[in-house]
Amino acid sequence: MTIAAITENHVEKDCQSFFTGEDIDWILLKTVPAPEELGRADIVLDLDFVNESGRCEQLVRLQPALIMVNAVVPTLQEIGRPFVRINGWPGFRGKKLHELVSPDAATTQRLRDLYERLGYTYRLVPDTAGMIAPRIVAGMINEAWHTWEEQVSTKSEIDTAMKLGTNYPFGPFEWGERIGLGQIAGLLWSLSRTDPRYLPAGALQLAVQGLKCD
Repeated sequence: MTIAAITENHVEKDCQSFFTGEDIDWILLKTVPAPEELGRADIVLDLDFVNESGRCEQLVRLQPALIMVNAVVPTLQEIGRPFVRINGWPGFRGKKLHELVSPDAATTQRLRDLYERLGYTYRLVPDTAGMIAPRIVAGMINEAWHTWEEQVSTKSEIDTAMKLGTNYPFGPFEWGERIGLGQIAGLLWSLSRTDPRYLPAGALQLAVQGLKCD
């Protein structure tokens, strides 16, 4: 099986953590290739996906490869293309269970066959912003910023408490740095359109704007 990963900033090991196996051939690309440059690939994994018409059109031309995009915030309805959304945020990679959104029944069957062949499992989730796990993590990170903003505790103490108390792999501030505060705030703003409880904490907004928040 051949998997092409498109990413400018991630290292080879990080890309290949999505799928492991001796029968996988990886093609690592910094930009979306032309079809003749790609050759045959079973999966195209766009880790740097942005919902822009130009990029989407480039990816469509790479079909019949299965196009999987790291699209935690934009929905398939917003993207308007028959791609598969995958939760590719840092902290969720390297797991045997993937969180996916499929565009149709035919693609779902194709996913079933591919994942069985790769020895991985997946969970299909609704086509909503944040999917499930990222939505939960973003909410937790936002609450941690509220807690720190109210001077309840320090960032390091909050991280330690969450790791020890909930067995999370990272504390909320650690996880926010890994994912990127801009990504977290972007998801929270999207969710807050229908639920004001997701409005980003003031301190988080300042941190995203580059102001010092220690």
